[in-house]
Amino acid sequence: KSAFCRNTVQGRALRTDDRGYICSVLDIDYQSGCCPQGREPYPCNGCNSTTRCCDTYEYCVSCCLNPNETSDEASSKVRIANHHSSGTYRDSFEFCMGRCRHNLKSVVHENAYATENHHCFSLPTNLSSEQPKPSIDDGLQSLAIVIGMPRQSCETACKLSKQTCQSSKLSAINKCAVLEKYFRCRGSCIASISQPAEVSPFAPSHLHPAACLFATQENVLSCEAYNEHLRRLCPCA
Repeated sequence: KSAFCRNTVQGRALRTDDRGYICSVLDIDYQSGCCPQGREPYPCNGCNSTTRCCDTYEYCVSCCLNPNETSDEASSKVRIANHHSSGTYRDSFEFCMGRCRHNLKSVVHENAYATENHHCFSLPTNLSSEQPKPSIDDGLQSLAIVIGMPRQSCETACKLSKQTCQSSKLSAINKCAVLEKYFRCRGSCIASISQPAEVSPFAPSHLHPAACLFATQENVLSCEAYNEHLRRLCPCA
């Protein structure tokens, strides 16, 4: 492999190189342009796995570079900045840099102020050779999804909405993809012995503030459980 790397250049604090490694601007090798390889490549810190949007440009690029997300072949078919008169990207690195900077979905996110995940890298759907994926909401379409308050069980949250908690559907919401649709999950999605929920951003640091939790054992799922630091996601009907 070449001893030289291309990198994202413009970041004030972080850089991502074309191998998928991310590092501080202070740690980059300015002769080669490469980041140190001490950590795993393709980190996705601050990225939402459902929307493929991230709160930091450099992490958007590194996550996008994962071969499971993007290939040189698919990238070369995408026109730069979504403009038909423009050229196409040469490879995945150029695609990821441009996509994370120019993706139209990013503009929607920035204008809506609904999330801090401004940088998105998903491929246009008409380029996908995969079969359509089943909806992450399978089994939930007929339900009202209610977000509880801290110290509030799903039984109470649903009752306040004049509905009843559907315990048989708790396993359907016990998935990161579903949790990330309703919560920011800024601290990532973590396996736990608790209920599917978001940790309060004001919770003690050892409880992973602002993270989402999913239960590793579905036999613990309950409409009655609650916790002072958790906002539960509740299937009501």
